[in-house]
Amino acid sequence: MTKNNSYDAAVVGAGVFGAWTALCLRRTGQRVALLDAYGPANARASSGGESRLIRMAYGADELYTRWSVRSLAVWKEFFARTGKPLFYQTGILWIANAQDAQAMASRETLERVGVRHEVLNRRELEKRFPQIGFGQASWGIFEPESGVLLARRAVAAVVEAAIAEGVDYFQEFVSTPAGAGKLARIQTSANREIRAGEFVFACGPWLGKVFPKLLDERIFVTRQEVYFFGVPAGDQRFAPPALPGWLFQEDLTYGVPDLESRGFKIALDRHGPSFDPDTQARVPTADGITEMRAYLAARFPALAEAPLVEARVCQYENTSNGDFLVDRHPEHENVWLVGGGSGHGFKHGPAMGEHVAGRLAGTVPAEARFSLASKETVQRRKVY
Repeated sequence: MTKNNSYDAAVVGAGVFGAWTALCLRRTGQRVALLDAYGPANARASSGGESRLIRMAYGADELYTRWSVRSLAVWKEFFARTGKPLFYQTGILWIANAQDAQAMASRETLERVGVRHEVLNRRELEKRFPQIGFGQASWGIFEPESGVLLARRAVAAVVEAAIAEGVDYFQEFVSTPAGAGKLARIQTSANREIRAGEFVFACGPWLGKVFPKLLDERIFVTRQEVYFFGVPAGDQRFAPPALPGWLFQEDLTYGVPDLESRGFKIALDRHGPSFDPDTQARVPTADGITEMRAYLAARFPALAEAPLVEARVCQYENTSNGDFLVDRHPEHENVWLVGGGSGHGFKHGPAMGEHVAGRLAGTVPAEARFSLASKETVQRRKVY
């Protein structure tokens, strides 16, 4: 495609939502531009980092279960076609206490949707996963076909495929659109003018910065620490297939087994303090490391003294309840706002791309849960 700066659609943000949106739009025959200030899945992006869990269990949230099912199928097809094996079928284990309502609802939803899974009692959990200290947990759900996506490389692969299929990519900053009414163009930091019929802003933690009056109090950007602990020499208990990806909802923790010898990944899913993705330091705190070591001693006792081999600070950017945002800008009829994915959005990249492309084409109906009107200025988390 010739870079003539005139397109059917321009997508701002080359994270997992923006990358898949650009690719899906291109596959419908659209002339597409994709822009990102720092680069696909860069170190500041919510789509950056090494790995993300992809699970089907979402409590009673059948919408997200079905999106996960669809996304996993598309991810696997994409990796097979591009020859990039960036999915590990480690399985996912949801560890649950006796009265875990989310887990019980997940079991019902998985059965209704037809997702393969096993329900394990305490004795079965201890026999299969003796390296885990289950504490008060009494049962679990194991999804054998779920697993781990290699995040940073997966996004880069999607952008690479989009470019190969004709998307124009620009690593340039885009400022806030001015005025109201139909947007004709955007200006980039390289003095480039991008004209398009439709504009999709999938800017992750920058969405509130691009549209401060509209979204600054509706997109909650929080600081999240992620740790990789070194496993004992020659110890295979913390790598697949011995250990799957896992989450303990009651503890708001999740983890990834030792993949590619990078270490055992663990993080809190509890929302951290407010965070600026452009300016704030990304060095884990001593208190955070101490808290995680105490957790390891209880849940993974063989790693209680394991060395911290890597750590990073990323961010979530959630809406008030955790539902995604996909809606038109109220003052620009051809500007779309796409975001609010952090904490659980990465896995859904393919489904989101298809959804947004369908919305622009008028072939997919609006989802009320994704509307701007449903987003509040106070967090009341409902999606996990």
